[in-house]
Amino acid sequence: MSARRRTLLLGAATGASLWLFGTRQAFAQSWPAKPIRLIVGFPPGGGIDIVARNLQPGLQEALGQPVIVEYKPGAGGVLAAGELVRAAPDGYTILVANLGPFVLAPNMMAKRPFDASRDFTWIAQTSGAGYIAAVPANHPANNLAEFIAWAKANGDKANYASGGSGSITHLNGELLNQAAGTKLVHVPYKGSAPAVQDMIGGQTHLLVDAASVLLPQIQGGRLKAIYVTEPQRMAQLPNVATARESGFAALETSGWQGIVGPPGMPRDVVNKIAKALRDTLAKPDVRQKFTQTGTSVIERGPEEFAAFIAAEVARWVPVIRASGATLE
Repeated sequence: MSARRRTLLLGAATGASLWLFGTRQAFAQSWPAKPIRLIVGFPPGGGIDIVARNLQPGLQEALGQPVIVEYKPGAGGVLAAGELVRAAPDGYTILVANLGPFVLAPNMMAKRPFDASRDFTWIAQTSGAGYIAAVPANHPANNLAEFIAWAKANGDKANYASGGSGSITHLNGELLNQAAGTKLVHVPYKGSAPAVQDMIGGQTHLLVDAASVLLPQIQGGRLKAIYVTEPQRMAQLPNVATARESGFAALETSGWQGIVGPPGMPRDVVNKIAKALRDTLAKPDVRQKFTQTGTSVIERGPEEFAAFIAAEVARWVPVIRASGATLE
């Protein structure tokens, strides 16, 4: 190749790079220029929906564009996560992420649909909380020991509900079977809301789910709490023992929520959304809404959140394998 041709090619490549850089800069500066979709991978009424609704007004105000909550339930949130991988990385499609569909369910499948550590843009963590184990209000058990004794006496007639196969509510039940030697039958639902309704009606016997989902029902006398999965007792349930206090530290689990986007999002757009989330979470009324539902505001920025997700995958994969929980 001649020196002149090399010079022309180098100039063309440099020009293309500068054009692309300028285009990306212009895009980031004008973003957002239209409504933003905030995807919830579960039906309305569950814990993830509550997080989305808490964040939506503040995000709209901070970003100056409508933020439209869209529900795409299916496969315990995995369906929505899979769609997010294929979405345009322009910042106009983001999703409320949580432990189940991003870390637990994919690692229960024979063929993982995606890798949480690699296939997404992690924008910011917003919150986190432990879980409450609840039974119907008229259930004979009042604590974990009594429930285990009842479950063993009832054999395969005893069951536990979940918000979907592959969710943390699924794994919480499997952890109890593993730790206590019970044989609770798994009854999966399409989201936490229908699972709660059936347990209130007495069709199922146990649900270990988010405080935001269960506290209103417990405080209203429709369900009864028998243990919590955090290391400390919940302020809203001071008389309910922790799993550790009950002799089952292996049942300690906690969840998280945050905002995630498709892979390859422009860094400036990621930073804009992360700042909008910080501004939203700084509002006293937003923090109060999280507290009222038994959820703590936990802020992690893009780098810290991505590192946290990698650590979560490393933590939960051995637990999943030990539990024997699988998904088709």
